[in-house]
Amino acid sequence: MKKKKKKADGKIKIEDYIKAIKKADREEELSRSAGWKRTTSIHQSKKTYNRKKDKKNYTEE
Repeated sequence: MKKKKKKADGKIKIEDYIKAIKKADREEELSRSAGWKRTTSIHQSKKTYNRKKDKKNYTEE
């Protein structure tokens, strides 16, 4: 079965507009930061077990 080609009617969809705004914001943030900045950092969940974080404040107790 052949895929149908999408017709380019020249209208900008809301999804395309949002995607363009997000990309522009990311580029602007990277250009404002001094030096190198990692672009593929992953947001970790608060529930994720992290031994290093748990043992970091062992001297305070």
